[in-house]
Amino acid sequence: MEILKQLREEGRAEDMQALVDHIPYAKFMGIRVDRKGNEITMVLPFKEMLIGNPVLPALHGGAIGTFLELTSVIQLMYNTQCERLPKTVDISIDYLRSGRPVETYGRAFVTRQGRRVANVRAEIWQEEINKPIAASHGHFLLTPV
Repeated sequence: MEILKQLREEGRAEDMQALVDHIPYAKFMGIRVDRKGNEITMVLPFKEMLIGNPVLPALHGGAIGTFLELTSVIQLMYNTQCERLPKTVDISIDYLRSGRPVETYGRAFVTRQGRRVANVRAEIWQEEINKPIAASHGHFLLTPV
């Protein structure tokens, strides 16, 4: 992605919001990055289009899965100096609770990182961090600088 090179040249390599703004689906969903120090929290604001079950109402499983995957990728981008976005090798998602129609937050943790592959665990929650609505574990292919 040219945006990564451009951000590095401008000295904004750690500006994860600028990176998210250049990912079309993340922009479509309205995902924001809240960075405090070295900690990144992703924010998915509620939008009516994210509802999968209007009876409950509950967030669509695809929106939850996408948010988990993007949370993992952005954390990897922050931790590494990849030339391109990491490619998903595989990801498993545990849906733990129904996602209600409120703002959703996510954090990811790189559990193991090699030269070419990284393992990342992510969790998303809504009002209480100790009550996640979904969690994931994924393997991602890295492209170093």
